[in-house]
Amino acid sequence: MNLLASLLPLSNVELDIDARDKGAALERAAQLFENNQGLSGSRIVECLTAREQLGSTGLGKGVAIPHGRLRGLKRAAAAIIRVKEPIEFDSPDGQPVWLLVVLLVPEHATQQHLEILSELAQMLSEPSMRGQLQTIAQPAALLATVAAWEPIRPAA
Repeated sequence: MNLLASLLPLSNVELDIDARDKGAALERAAQLFENNQGLSGSRIVECLTAREQLGSTGLGKGVAIPHGRLRGLKRAAAAIIRVKEPIEFDSPDGQPVWLLVVLLVPEHATQQHLEILSELAQMLSEPSMRGQLQTIAQPAALLATVAAWEPIRPAA
């Protein structure tokens, strides 16, 4: 199992939402975490927005990984949001974003944070995986696709 699958409940997968811009998409992600994990939505928006101010989390090819460290968070959590219409995200390739994989980690979980981001970058760099994530119609099917993906890990 990959790291994302262990952090992503079905309730945190939303497909084809209306979001007019990056801020609206981040607010929707915060709302998911607030509703489904009992976290403070305003703190999450603040955390994600502060990270975006350091530099865009857009990877290119239509995907972004907004992420942040949240004080008081006990366990890492993730959400996937696919927007109905791609939104500007200041990605390095200049392309708008249609998929956001949002990651929150405890404030001091540096190694875990880096490991999850590394796997996400690997997953989202695969054209076939991006294609599947773009076309899957149901949240449960998207979650199953994510759970079935296996990262290439370096030999021990």
